[in-house]
Amino acid sequence: MGGPMARNLLKAGNEVVAFDVSEANLSAFTAAGGRSLASPLEVAAAAKTVVTMLPSNPHIREVYLGSSGILADGGASAGSLLIDCSTCEPSVSKEVAAAASERGAVAVDAPVSGGTIGAEQATLTFMVGGSDSGFEAAKLILELMGKKVVHCGDAGMGQAAKLCNNLVLGISMAAVCEGHALAGRLGLDQKKLADILNTSSARCWSSDTYNPCPGVMEGVPSARGYTGGFGCDLMLKDLGLAHSAAFSSQPRLALPMGGLALQLYSQMS
Repeated sequence: MGGPMARNLLKAGNEVVAFDVSEANLSAFTAAGGRSLASPLEVAAAAKTVVTMLPSNPHIREVYLGSSGILADGGASAGSLLIDCSTCEPSVSKEVAAAASERGAVAVDAPVSGGTIGAEQATLTFMVGGSDSGFEAAKLILELMGKKVVHCGDAGMGQAAKLCNNLVLGISMAAVCEGHALAGRLGLDQKKLADILNTSSARCWSSDTYNPCPGVMEGVPSARGYTGGFGCDLMLKDLGLAHSAAFSSQPRLALPMGGLALQLYSQMS
């Protein structure tokens, strides 16, 4: 996700520096015109606006709060804008925002929806949590990588929106898979089913944009051996985060459909 997002910033005429633990990712980035640095700290020292895309809670804490992190001495400072596009627990985003504020920097959480295709085509939706001024500043950057930028509230509320979105996505994707599996058993042409789903009450993003059945759509993971998409383990992580948030809410919230989806993705992981 981070690679195509960074390339879209380059295409918009920005000077972009980056760090990644993957040498292959950095090589692709430098080949596109970017400049690589040796740590998150070096990136924060070189750029007043920093965008991050990381796997989960521990990686975010390390990249922002670690000894070579963005908020370490010599890194982000007064006036820095920090935009985290990762998906994590809302409490982690609040922790990062508070640490940034202590240094005079502004941090917003801005998780995304739209998958790798959206990242490549700059059509992502960003769900942003942070102050009004932080949102307005971040919006100028995020609009270069997406088509919709929504202010969801204070720090952590972007993450709250993302977890709710992916809870629904995880359930709907499983439902579309089951529908196509049943169609196969009944001898129904899969493309005909997809056409019906996409023009009827079952229509959803999992069907009309990211259909999981091979041979139904071009340019999606199911058309290329399920490569280059939003991995099962990432969905499992997001469903786990949603369940953790529901469990810690007051009063506690049960997620029965989400629980079944969590079990399904656990079996597939």
